[in-house]
Amino acid sequence: MSDHIKLCVVLPVYNHPHCLVKIVSEFAEKNLPIILVDDGSDNACQYLIDRLADEFQSVCLERHPTNRGKGAAIKTGLCLALQQGYTHALQIDADGQHTLDDVPKFVQAMERQPMALIAGYPDYDDSVPRHRYYGRYASHIWVWVNTLSTAIVDSMCGFRIYPLDASVDLIVREKLGDRMDFDGEFIVRWFWYGKPLSQMSTRVTYPKNGTSHFQLFSDNWLIACMHTRLFFGMLRRLPILLMRKWQF
Repeated sequence: MSDHIKLCVVLPVYNHPHCLVKIVSEFAEKNLPIILVDDGSDNACQYLIDRLADEFQSVCLERHPTNRGKGAAIKTGLCLALQQGYTHALQIDADGQHTLDDVPKFVQAMERQPMALIAGYPDYDDSVPRHRYYGRYASHIWVWVNTLSTAIVDSMCGFRIYPLDASVDLIVREKLGDRMDFDGEFIVRWFWYGKPLSQMSTRVTYPKNGTSHFQLFSDNWLIACMHTRLFFGMLRRLPILLMRKWQF
């Protein structure tokens, strides 16, 4: 890894005890420091998190006293990573859906384009629930409308490498969602600002004992509200987006 790149892992956790030991252990074996953000987990998961923080020197623990949402945990982790002197943060979900075998190719993409957001898009196996698989297409359509482009392949995948200076600047500038609406809003606003984006496929598996905290009604409502906000934001940026589209 280049000398000017300092990479860490940001891992938001909310009651995901089943896969956490494996994920933390594998990152520790890769000699990657981990900022573990406990987003108000229950006592059993907190106990496990504390044990991992004690066991692995590479783990830095940050804790939200109450559950604030995945987006809030990611924002906390990214801001803390920048404060600690890291240049990039690799973020995955703690529910075991993402394969760590793809970490090297994400890191290689980061080294080729250190200013780019490296964003995964899912290559699902047969374990994906059908309603989740087809439900993503509604978000895809809204993202294409709100960017006037099909450049963003997937806006919801939680496997990314964030360049921290630009990412935290965006977090500070914009009021981004705190829950499942964060991923989509971040990448659309990143696109609006004309920041570089690199995308690659990553295998996604839904573990049999995995726990999803996606709330069918409340999170879909938040995502719908987010896309509505973005739509009116797109209208304000319409001349710039059209000019960019014509240039390409």
